[in-house]
Amino acid sequence: QVQLVESGGGLVQAGGSLRISCAASGRTFSRNYMGWFRQALGKERDFVAAIRWGGGSTYYADSVKGRFIISRDNAKNTVYLQMNSLKPEDTAVYYCAGRAYGTPSDVRSNYDYWGQGTQVTVSS
Repeated sequence: QVQLVESGGGLVQAGGSLRISCAASGRTFSRNYMGWFRQALGKERDFVAAIRWGGGSTYYADSVKGRFIISRDNAKNTVYLQMNSLKPEDTAVYYCAGRAYGTPSDVRSNYDYWGQGTQVTVSS
């Protein structure tokens, strides 16, 4: 089984930056997609970004394009989300997810593994 553990969340002022990490342990896959979702209080869990583990192709929600960058270090089995120009509306629990097979997806039901989330709070 694959275990995903997020870290790096915290409190940051609007306009600031934060990098969160997702470390994968246990079983890994040579062709895999990793993604980030977020869920604000009272809101649905929405897609943020995804990356192909092997090749590094990236995909972003329109709401974060130009501000967030997803990357990975395959030697460390870790995926990162660099968040810049943060806004209060970015406040949410950020979840790391893994998709074992197939094409990239922004649908959470298509992901096979999930972390427990890390809280990101952006103050004004």
